[in-house]
Amino acid sequence: MWRYIVRKLLAAIPVLLGAALLAFLILHLSPGDPARLVAGEGAFEEDVLLIRKKLGLDQPFLVQYLRFVGSSLRGEFGRSLRTGRLVRDEVAARFPNTFELAVASLILSIGIGVVAGVAAAIRPNTAYDYGATLVALAGISTPVFWLGLLLMLLFSYYLGWLPASGRGGPLWTLAGLQSIIMPAIALGTPSAAIIARLTRSSLLEVLRQDYVRTARSKGLIERAVIGHHALRNALIPVVTVVGLRLGALLGGAVITEQVFSWPGIGTLIVTAINTRDYPMVQGTMLIAALVFVVVNLCVDLAYALVDPRIRYE
Repeated sequence: MWRYIVRKLLAAIPVLLGAALLAFLILHLSPGDPARLVAGEGAFEEDVLLIRKKLGLDQPFLVQYLRFVGSSLRGEFGRSLRTGRLVRDEVAARFPNTFELAVASLILSIGIGVVAGVAAAIRPNTAYDYGATLVALAGISTPVFWLGLLLMLLFSYYLGWLPASGRGGPLWTLAGLQSIIMPAIALGTPSAAIIARLTRSSLLEVLRQDYVRTARSKGLIERAVIGHHALRNALIPVVTVVGLRLGALLGGAVITEQVFSWPGIGTLIVTAINTRDYPMVQGTMLIAALVFVVVNLCVDLAYALVDPRIRYE
């Protein structure tokens, strides 16, 4: 087990280096001068040159990249050009909000997706199966921002049940729960549709296996056959998708956070890109890549919990 974890962590090093390199390439090849943005409009050229030297932007690209990698290994991502605060402090203040939203939407999507997929698989080619398929396709096809606006229009404007935007507070408070419901639904709907379709197809395939027919021939009740014998094997590909969706939700909540004014990493990244805040964008992208690697490792280890036959050497 530990050897497997070490191998996965070593394999993640090129991924993180590539993410840092990609962030550097995107920002350095895009038009604009961050030193001039920091200096402000009407600044003298001498002041711009001094700021560029202070930020290290006068160094060659390779030198800047190696300096960033070296500082990242020490947990230092520089200071924001816009606020002057440490990047790690800015990310640490925003990341819990994004993580909270991503986990809430993932729990919602797993609950809805697995239940709908199982129900459709045990009653294939029925009206319920066709209806679940239609709803799942609609969920995958619906843009997140449009769904978010519809939810705001219904539950905030017409019904007045939920706040339209913002984070009301911790989840253990009523205001916090009310504020996260609509963003979680908007962000989790595509994931719920994907999980439902995958659960249905995977469970249908497992139900055709010989050991399932043997379990039924022994007189086991259908609930035991589905829950104990078939579903655990059918959930292995679902676990993979759930892990990938969590990583995608953490990095792809930008639109949802913008629509609902959620104070998370998404709004931080958008602001940093608009202001060409090099350290903030680079640090945020590297942290997001690190989180994605950790999530994938946890998914690999979760296979052994779903199927005890799986062992890592």
